[in-house]
Amino acid sequence: MTEPAIALDDVYVSLGDGAARVDILRGLNLNIGQGEAIAILGPSGSGKSTLLMVMAGLERITGGGITVAGGRIDAMNEDDLAAFRGRNLGIVFQSFNLIPTMTALENVAVPLELAGRRDAFERAAEELRLVGLEARLSHYPGQLSGGEQQRVAIARAMAPSPPILFADEPTGNLDEKTGREIADLIFSLKDRRGATLILVTHDPALARRCERIVTIGGGVIADDSSAEAFEAARA
Repeated sequence: MTEPAIALDDVYVSLGDGAARVDILRGLNLNIGQGEAIAILGPSGSGKSTLLMVMAGLERITGGGITVAGGRIDAMNEDDLAAFRGRNLGIVFQSFNLIPTMTALENVAVPLELAGRRDAFERAAEELRLVGLEARLSHYPGQLSGGEQQRVAIARAMAPSPPILFADEPTGNLDEKTGREIADLIFSLKDRRGATLILVTHDPALARRCERIVTIGGGVIADDSSAEAFEAARA
């Protein structure tokens, strides 16, 4: 049996101690297959963004274990974890998180340079071409529209060809038309690269584009079903 791309075993994320303790995630168990597209759905405060953060190694858990791309990320120190993320994970955020003093080309080249790629800028230019921004290489984030900034962020995330892509509300700051275009781009690149996609969203319509939908509520998994079963349950 092929090992999962991501496996969570009784994962907790808690704040405070004793009577003041608050559990953000409460004993989550979840397996995500290699190449799978999975949506994490839930209202604000449900724990879905925290779940993404712990799977991406950006937030530490307080109990349980997490295996990502064959590595126990909860057992890694910060340096090893940063290197692991650079090799294996691409992350797209709602707020783009581009470096404002760098051009689009420089922003996309950053993870490639950190990985020691001698062709970092050539590769970055190709990634920007793939997202339709070959004419915007020398533009700074402040000179780009929201949709263009998100395209740069997607190119940056995909440039090192990571086996796993995380997208946290990637269309949340965009208008409806631009949001659809960005969603189309993410799924197209995911299919082209054969990557595993974990998409956090509050939008059921966007979630249904994934093969599987995990609904989070109160820090636990309230439902885990195929997109078809999710749709049938809402009919």
